[in-house]
This record gives sequence, structure tokens and C-alpha cells, in this order.
Amino acid sequence: MDSFELNKILGAVLFTFLCVLGLNIAAGAIFSPPEPAKPGYEIAIPEKTEGGPAPAAAPQESIAQLLANADPKRGEQIAKVCQTCHTFEKGGPNKVGPNLWGIVGRPKVEPGFNYSAAMKAKGGDWTIDELNQFLTSPKGYIPGTAMSFAGLPKGPQRADVIAFLNTLSDSPKPLPTAAEAKPAEGAKPTAEAGKPQEGQPAQPTSPPAGTESQSK
Repeated sequence: MDSFELNKILGAVLFTFLCVLGLNIAAGAIFSPPEPAKPGYEIAIPEKTEGGPAPAAAPQESIAQLLANADPKRGEQIAKVCQTCHTFEKGGPNKVGPNLWGIVGRPKVEPGFNYSAAMKAKGGDWTIDELNQFLTSPKGYIPGTAMSFAGLPKGPQRADVIAFLNTLSDSPKPLPTAAEAKPAEGAKPTAEAGKPQEGQPAQPTSPPAGTESQSK
């Protein structure tokens, strides 16, 4: 191959390289995005209303109000997850947990089952209010309990389960009706009900029915 042919090949390679470089520069000039005036990303922060009152928390229904609209059939379906550790029939055997027949109103600790030390220390009876608090968070209500169930955070679900557990008895407890659970018209909120009126001495308050103080 003579020098003329070699020069032609080198010239073609050089021309191709220049063309690719030129196209790359042109494409960058055409399609490159404009630089922002300020570097970084702008994060929208909601403005705080100074001096304004904090938003009021949504009112929560009491367990009595929830039980007035509870459905034992729904509760039975929810309680199926408990069958791994409990039995429900009358005279049923204890498993990992005790038999739940007649659980509403009975003592927390009964002969025939090895309860945890925390449950023994808690004592008392399984009132509806106690069951509601325990089902919300077993370990939160009785720290140290052997109950591994995480709990039912939704009030209507707990009410359905309690209504179902209440049927597991020869003499089920009377549950509140919708009329009984409805707050009286014009009644003051609970937070203000115990406040003494101006010029009147404060009256001692008594614990809710069905509950008892526990010493730790």
C-alpha cells in the first residue's frame, strides 16, 4: 500500500471522528436542560399558624357506644385467629392459653392453668372495660404477660370480639343498647363533668363501675 492510499484512510478516519465530535457538541447544546437559579431541590414546608389553637382530636366512642352496635357474628370471625391458643366451647381444654368459655365477668386467674406472674399480680375480674383495654394491647395493659397477641387497635373490632365472647356463657351479661349508650343531650364532656362549679366545693370522684385499683 503506497503512502497516498494510507493518507486517504487516515483522512477518512479523522473526518469521521470530527463529525462524531461535532454531533456530540451540537446535541449537548440543543438538549441540555437549563441550570436552575438556585442549586438543590425546593422543599415545600407548610406554614405554621402562630397563636392558633391546636386542632382538636377526633372524639372516640366509648366501649359502651361501640358495643351497642357490635355484631357477635363478626366477632366470631375475628376471634378465629385465637383458636391456635384458646378453645371456646364449654368445658374445653386449656391450650397455650386458657379456655375462654365464660370469660366475661370471671376472675383473671383461675385454678387449672399456669398463668404468668404478671397476670397473677394484676388480679381482678375480666370486666368489659378490662377486656377492652387488654385486647387493645395485651403487653401494654399488662406488661410481662405471656400473651403474644399484638392486639386489636380498632375499637369496633374489639367491640365485636367482646360481644362474641359474651355469648360464651350460660347467662350472657347484658350489653348496652344504642339508646343507653347514646350520650344525654346537652351533657357536658367528661373532662369538665368532674370540675366543681364556681363557689362550690370539689366533690370526690369514685372509680368507674366494674373496675378496681391495683397496687403494684
